[in-house]
Amino acid sequence: MTGKPDWLRVPYYDEKESAYISDMLGELRLNTVCEEAACPNRSECYSNKTATFLILGKTCTRKCSFCNVSSGHPSPVDGDEPQRIAEAVRRLNLAYVVITSVTRDDLADGGGSHFASVISSIKKVSPKTKIEVLIPDFGGDYDSIKTVADAAPDVISHNIETVASLYESVRSGADYKRSLGVIEGVTNFGGTIHAKSGIMVGLGETYDEVIETFDDLRKVGCEFLTIGQYLSPTKSHYPVYEYITPEMFDKYADIARQKGFLHVASGPFVRSSYHADKAFED
Repeated sequence: MTGKPDWLRVPYYDEKESAYISDMLGELRLNTVCEEAACPNRSECYSNKTATFLILGKTCTRKCSFCNVSSGHPSPVDGDEPQRIAEAVRRLNLAYVVITSVTRDDLADGGGSHFASVISSIKKVSPKTKIEVLIPDFGGDYDSIKTVADAAPDVISHNIETVASLYESVRSGADYKRSLGVIEGVTNFGGTIHAKSGIMVGLGETYDEVIETFDDLRKVGCEFLTIGQYLSPTKSHYPVYEYITPEMFDKYADIARQKGFLHVASGPFVRSSYHADKAFED
């Protein structure tokens, strides 16, 4: 690929609020996916006093070729983490919070009970805060999905990430049908909980494959959708095959809405948790 196009230049944001968030995260010993995944939006989000909290440690048991999160042998589950997350939500006076995690295939429930504890802790100190959780596939364990759903967050998200044909090369240890099954489980167990997913483009997928993925997500009840440009974290990660134009992102958004998604965020810098609260403004 040639150099990044002009529409992928990250704007400057005030670093004062960013520093405040970083200091608070350090004090409370909390992690964010913003830092671990080298998200291009982290300066903007930190400037707006928002962050996507990363629970269950910083080490993933899988090694997906697109992801910048470290992989290896994770540390034991931190039982006090839910209370510290809740304290961060209280200090920031968040109206909306997103919680995600590394994949923990080493845990019997994949971390489902820990997600539930985090949700419950937030509800105790900030009952008006809307809660979105971005969960791993839990190895396809529907009991873990139900455990999270029973804690009653407002949104449960699981990213499909890419089209079916690219799973073997992009998502090590994952399975396309299993990920669709997670969304279906959310739909079955969730009641009023909104099911959400996200896809990256620019990895070599075809237009028809993207549209087919939209259809597959709708069939299992997905309501919210994010579509963003894949950006390779380093030269050793999966390469960028194409930079998708803003016009194509708009086209994908229009098609997704026509297919029945209630909320669609589509653009080069869109990530699964970026401006996630906007879904409730549609």
